[in-house]
Amino acid sequence: MNKFKALLLLSFLSIGLVQAAHAAEEKNIEDYMTSLITKTPFEGRMLAIKIVRKTIGTIQRDPEIKQAVRKIYQDDPQLLMYAAELVAMEFKTIAIANNYWR
Repeated sequence: MNKFKALLLLSFLSIGLVQAAHAAEEKNIEDYMTSLITKTPFEGRMLAIKIVRKTIGTIQRDPEIKQAVRKIYQDDPQLLMYAAELVAMEFKTIAIANNYWR
């Protein structure tokens, strides 16, 4: 069942890949990630969360579908863990870019 839920989540994300390609062509794209360099690990974590949120928002631009998906994953701890895993992967990249804030 967990593999099915992961596949379902991935299919929701992949549906919007075409939309993401079109979004990249839009003129008014916000540059929310001018640098991976942050002053503190906390700022790095907040950037990681923002990257994940913006990525999902870019892939799935339809607000009604986003709301429908939220209703599914808000009550499913496994899907929430997948989201946390995405943030952790982005945070790792940011930590490396910041030399682990040494």
